[in-house]
Amino acid sequence: MSAHSPDSDDAFMFYGLATRKVRSATITFRHVLEDIETLNRKAMEGAYELTAISYHAYPHVADKYVLMASGSSVGDGYGPMVVATRPMELADLKGKKIAIPGTLTTAYLAFKLIEPDFTPVAVPFDKVLDAVRERSADAGLIIHEAQLTYAKGGFHRVLDLGRWWKTEYDLPLPLGANALLRSLDGETRAECCRMMRESIQYALDNHDEALAYAMQFARDMDTRLAEKFVGMYVNHYTVDCGELVPKAAQMLLDKGYEAGLIPRRVELEFAR
Repeated sequence: MSAHSPDSDDAFMFYGLATRKVRSATITFRHVLEDIETLNRKAMEGAYELTAISYHAYPHVADKYVLMASGSSVGDGYGPMVVATRPMELADLKGKKIAIPGTLTTAYLAFKLIEPDFTPVAVPFDKVLDAVRERSADAGLIIHEAQLTYAKGGFHRVLDLGRWWKTEYDLPLPLGANALLRSLDGETRAECCRMMRESIQYALDNHDEALAYAMQFARDMDTRLAEKFVGMYVNHYTVDCGELVPKAAQMLLDKGYEAGLIPRRVELEFAR
């Protein structure tokens, strides 16, 4: 069973698997769509054999899962954002109520490293802007497609986490990954990795049909915007994380541990 978020970039990369363009003689996938924080929580229980998770969640599930070299969502100079209904500076966020898409999301970890002093208001990722609009939060931490649509709703960007990370450390910001249960045998793991890599490559090679499939998950976006969003988060880093993404993710998690935001230090481990 494989699980991922109901958003357009995940749908794009899973297109080959979901439509059986990429097949296996030994493995059949049943697809489950749930928001990323739900997937993070379920990974703590080992609920799915293959699942999307936040990099921030990995230390909490490393005993059960190994990361996959294919499937990472990475912001290179861009990423999740903090937005508000009026222009604000970063300093204005201190002590404020911030709507967040979950405490295990990488966006939450990165923002806590920048501004530790705020009150998180956890809501589903697609309700963050509503929480800010309804004033149950002073600002909101947005992920997924809202990164491209927030201005249309009259919101102002306060901070781009991916831009901050790039400026600070000259590294991309690894946000999400795919993970496999450690209990799977080596042959099954290798076959899952092959299929995932080929599914992503198939989508990139057959861009128009994969984008058409992904459009059903593109909230409030026309094709042009959805194409831009998919291009931001499905790229060469997604096909294979290489050396740079693990380096950046290790640094992020180490900083989280040093700041007391992560309970224990873990070494990232990737299956190929």
